[in-house]
Amino acid sequence: MASDAAVSSPAAPQPELSVPVPLPPADSIPEPKPQAPAAAAEPHIALLLPLDSKVFGRHAEAVRDGFLAAAKVQGGGAALPVRVYAAGDESRATVETYIKALAAGATLVVGPLTRSGVTAVVDSAAALVPTLVLNVPEGRGASPPGIYMLSLQIEAEARQVAQRAWQDGFRRAVTINGDTPLLARIHQAFVEEFTRLGGAHVIAYAFTPDPEGLTRIKKAVDTGTVDVAFLALDFPRARLVRPYLGWLQVYATSQVHPGAAGALAGFDLSGVRFLDMPWLLQPDHPAVMVYPRDRGDDIELNRFYALGIDAFRIALVLLAGKADAALDGVTGRLTLGGNRQFARGLTTAQFSDGKLTVVRERP
Repeated sequence: MASDAAVSSPAAPQPELSVPVPLPPADSIPEPKPQAPAAAAEPHIALLLPLDSKVFGRHAEAVRDGFLAAAKVQGGGAALPVRVYAAGDESRATVETYIKALAAGATLVVGPLTRSGVTAVVDSAAALVPTLVLNVPEGRGASPPGIYMLSLQIEAEARQVAQRAWQDGFRRAVTINGDTPLLARIHQAFVEEFTRLGGAHVIAYAFTPDPEGLTRIKKAVDTGTVDVAFLALDFPRARLVRPYLGWLQVYATSQVHPGAAGALAGFDLSGVRFLDMPWLLQPDHPAVMVYPRDRGDDIELNRFYALGIDAFRIALVLLAGKADAALDGVTGRLTLGGNRQFARGLTTAQFSDGKLTVVRERP
């Protein structure tokens, strides 16, 4: 059952903190429509996360910790408290917790995190104050007024890879599709965007670790009918395929990031370009190094921690009525796009002799 009770651990911040947050002039905040809160209600930022979920609990904790870390770094001026509301996996309970936050005086809500939770809140029409959801609702129709979106959606990343390949001058692609639902979604998103831009999807291969199947891929490459390859694969699978792609320029998504294994483990991926967030590729970037790190080498949890940081930063611009302002975020260059969804402009990196190097963008 979802609740706003405190959820804490010895290594994590308390989930309800009063963190100094710049409070913009009242006339810059959209007028909320709910009934007047009880006398004891206090204006605050509500952070609604599935902290009680057995599946997503660790991811929710990472988002929470990143959000509160950013609040400590950037807080100042008049104080607006941040309250964390814990929920589980049940959509109905998530909506009930959202409504509870409004009744307690929430001026802005950040969350939910899961797609089902986001869909439930969007469909409920309960979002009567500015709300930054951390996933994309099912259906992708027009969102109600006041709903903003920031997510780590992998399909958006694959589309950016297609755009990068097109900008780099490539027109005829061979793709290698992985054998999981996630990798299939990556493959579909890349192909749709690359062909939309005018590129040709010449041939697709299903991933196989079998040498005979990999040799067939090599023979297709050697015919010269393609000029670029896209790997809808993760790190272990990509390492097997890359040596068979010869001279081709190869692109992939952040799924090929070597993580704790280190770039040296990706020596077989030499020349492969992929997109990922500055938090992982540019730790010395001024917009990144200001925030503390506490997730070690766990790539997945680092991504959600970074999501929490950028969620707080966007919360500030929403409160200030400046949603159109671009931000150098730790998850990417943040700009508000269609349907009030924040796009994340990612950083391009390339494997080179056992090292990861950042590839400068074309002017």
